[in-house]
Amino acid sequence: MSETSPADPVGEAFEAQRDRLRAVAHRMLGSHADAEDVVQEAWLRLSRQDPATIRNLAGWLTTVVGRISLDVLRSRQTRPETPYDDRLPELVVTVDDGPEPEDDVALADSVGLALLVVLESLRPGERLAFVLHDLFAVPFDEIGKILGKSADATKMLASRARRKVQATERPAAAGRGQREVVRAFLAAARRGDFEGLLRVLDPEVRLTVDTADGVVVVLGATKVAAGATARVAAGAAARGRAVLVDGLPGFVSWREDGTPLSVMAFTVVEGRIAAITTVIDPARLASMDLPDPG
Repeated sequence: MSETSPADPVGEAFEAQRDRLRAVAHRMLGSHADAEDVVQEAWLRLSRQDPATIRNLAGWLTTVVGRISLDVLRSRQTRPETPYDDRLPELVVTVDDGPEPEDDVALADSVGLALLVVLESLRPGERLAFVLHDLFAVPFDEIGKILGKSADATKMLASRARRKVQATERPAAAGRGQREVVRAFLAAARRGDFEGLLRVLDPEVRLTVDTADGVVVVLGATKVAAGATARVAAGAAARGRAVLVDGLPGFVSWREDGTPLSVMAFTVVEGRIAAITTVIDPARLASMDLPDPG
């Protein structure tokens, strides 16, 4: 909610920028509540600033929102498990019986979740550079000031992020390779092969778990691998089958009584798992249109 006054010209100018700033923060953080907090903090900083010292208000506010968002992203990396208010989007689960050509078409036609989770898996600097430049057309020299890097170094960060994002936009060519990586992950988890898990996980892998109490995020290959063995072993002890989840390679497991236990989706970038999305919330699982147990 706005705390500015209509009679305040600085407040009016800020309100004119609010929606854009909220969009920038949400793209950076993936959380509506966090985005609102960032925008409000930007307003507080603006209210303490002498307006005469700001030559370009839109650019100044974008820089402030970028810096605050960067701090939030970096603080998340210091906390292995972070609860989020936002729920995962609706997921479409279909049977995946093998690397048939029509499956690759399904992958090509449905990459919404892949784009979402690969953006979440980017490192803070990569995400800032990509979001601000590619999505909001902020010049690299201005982004570099936020990151404390040169324009050329910032271009490299954006380019690296762009390659990761583009990898999810062309999944058809990588469909078979994605399946092989996921199979290697599942096999290593069932064996309790910790080193094998680390070989197929990106060091910055992001695990998002939709639980009955909300969404929990775990960051980093070591922590994701540590929890993967027990999680996958529990699923393997029941019944399971390969699926496509919004076009991504996935796995569904059921309890012996036929009730769903979990749905997992994997985003594979450059031969490693960059993100895993898991749904274990019983109510959410019950509402999903899942295939029959294999």
